[in-house]
Amino acid sequence: MINTVFINFRGGIIAPDYLHNILLAVDKVRIRDVHFGLRQQLLIDMEHYSVEPFTAELDKLEVSYEIDAGKHPNICSSYPAANVFIGDSWLSETIYKNVLDSIDYTPRIKINICDNNQSFTPILTGNINWVATDTIENYWHLIIRFPKTNVIYEWNMLCHTNNIASVTKTIETIILQHPDKFIDTELANGDELFARFTTSGLNIQPAANPVVLPPFNLPYYEGLNRYNHQYWLGIYRRDELFSVQFLLALCKLCMQTGITQFCCTSWKTILIKGIEEKDKEKWNLLLEKFQINMRHAANELNFQVEDNCPEGLDLKTFLVKNLSVDDTRTFGICIGVKTRKKSEVFSSILVRRRYLVDFLGIKLFKVYDILCAKDFNPNERTGEIFSTNNPHFVLAEQLRRCVLYYYQHRAKVVSGKFTITKPDLANVN
Repeated sequence: MINTVFINFRGGIIAPDYLHNILLAVDKVRIRDVHFGLRQQLLIDMEHYSVEPFTAELDKLEVSYEIDAGKHPNICSSYPAANVFIGDSWLSETIYKNVLDSIDYTPRIKINICDNNQSFTPILTGNINWVATDTIENYWHLIIRFPKTNVIYEWNMLCHTNNIASVTKTIETIILQHPDKFIDTELANGDELFARFTTSGLNIQPAANPVVLPPFNLPYYEGLNRYNHQYWLGIYRRDELFSVQFLLALCKLCMQTGITQFCCTSWKTILIKGIEEKDKEKWNLLLEKFQINMRHAANELNFQVEDNCPEGLDLKTFLVKNLSVDDTRTFGICIGVKTRKKSEVFSSILVRRRYLVDFLGIKLFKVYDILCAKDFNPNERTGEIFSTNNPHFVLAEQLRRCVLYYYQHRAKVVSGKFTITKPDLANVN
């Protein structure tokens, strides 16, 4: 029996010495690999008999953790992208940390804290989503996505940075106190939620306009790259597994070279910023020692798969292989793979597995649907269904045709001269 231990890193920020101590505890119970989750947390899979000795070590280190349940989802943030993929923003690394530190309780619903001028970190995969304004410093839009629903509500006020923590806690309390009204119901109503909320004493102001979600443009997030007279290093693993020994060596190198933090991302990767020129060769040697490959194909990097989902990873591998055979361009889109109900997968195009027969625990006839986000923007909800009831043997071709459909859509948006129609499934080559 396999158990998963979850350890949250708020905002995806990891202190090397903190992770190093956790990994020493992992090594004691002879776990060889760990992985990172969609919500920027550490996931450690282990046999049932290893859980007690491992968690005893975590208790000594005063590390908070959960086993399997995931009742306290991590706070996600676009902090990893700051200064690397985001420029000219008032939202500095210091402000991110101030906001994260001000949330002095353990949330029970998902919280996202994001710059509006980026698409590296999903903006609306949280239940309480704070999006920095692009015009007024220290003010934020608030978008609620009610838990276990697709109901979205945008507050018509802007909230100051100093009030984010208190507003977040109040809204979470209201939602949890009235689950019948705000959780797992398409009747959830934002106006009703805020009718129970008092704005007395808050530094808020009316929002002149609704938040404008950025067009999706996933940066190439791996490799050793130069920025601001320094380097950043992004590390992606095809199987999502990171060797414990590699991570221990990475933490030691961070501490030796004066790097006080690095990040885990929503793409299940890690990103180290602030590498000095004089230390570049040390990082190259580390990658060589552990045979860490770089420069994977873009059509592999822009997939999102649920956490702890071997079937989803196998399906991703199958689809990537087929896209590569045809050398299909996938720039500008994110492809998600979903195998579980109520899971949240960031995607422009979603491949959803389901069963034609699913009754009283009996599941028969596995099929796949392909869905498109509105305007193919993964920060939006589902816009349309491209095809349904696809058996496995036609899925790769149907996905390729959906990608072609996206480029037809883009051609129309950019030039205004093309007519967008679904491709004739008999004639697309």
